[in-house]
Amino acid sequence: MILLRAGLFSLATLLIGAFSAEAVAAPARVIILRHGEKGGGETLCSVGKERAEALAAQYLGKVDGASLLFDRPPAAFLAMTLHTLETATPIVDAWDMDLKTDPLMLEPAKNDHSFNAKLNLMNQRVANDLLTNPKWHGKTVVLVWEHYHIASEELESQFPGQQVTLRQLLHLDQLPDVPKTWPNPNYDYFWILHYDQPDATVPSSFRMMKQVFTAPYNNLPMNDWGQPENLPPGSGCT
Repeated sequence: MILLRAGLFSLATLLIGAFSAEAVAAPARVIILRHGEKGGGETLCSVGKERAEALAAQYLGKVDGASLLFDRPPAAFLAMTLHTLETATPIVDAWDMDLKTDPLMLEPAKNDHSFNAKLNLMNQRVANDLLTNPKWHGKTVVLVWEHYHIASEELESQFPGQQVTLRQLLHLDQLPDVPKTWPNPNYDYFWILHYDQPDATVPSSFRMMKQVFTAPYNNLPMNDWGQPENLPPGSGCT
């Protein structure tokens, strides 16, 4: 079991009043990534744990006051399940920041209609807050997320007439070249959204960025989008 950091903030607290917010003030940038590779139960496998360390060391962690993806501390790191918490923990530790999360993550993750409905509500609260809360205006927010709730035609079909994925909720479906589904074998990409106006509800640009690690993490899988992931024997990954 993963221990929650002391002083952990709740997404429920963070998002109080989100639906009543009248202001529109989009962040400057939203960075979305999937958690690391999973093992049995609610923890990451050895590859996923190493990916979390690599993300902190080479992309998202504080390195000489900055990182490869931003030149100042992000406004917040958000996580939604135990796998995303475990992935994000080395990153927030590098910045000495708290992680915004939700009590729902204490429930064992299940790919069933009931649990997905709960995650859908969290997704809706988070997306609404990102696009309406002035506290994010001009800042960067990082979402360490479940791929099924980033983009999934299957999930969207299970909840017709609703907006349930970030692809829908952040209006990425209005941009060209945004995948409709995040492939199951891919743990090694960022989705980077830019907003050029504070009242924007649709990103001005979307970019997919592959995670390419150097030593000592260059053994991590770095498969292209939609291609199989080659896992080392004995990794314990499921």
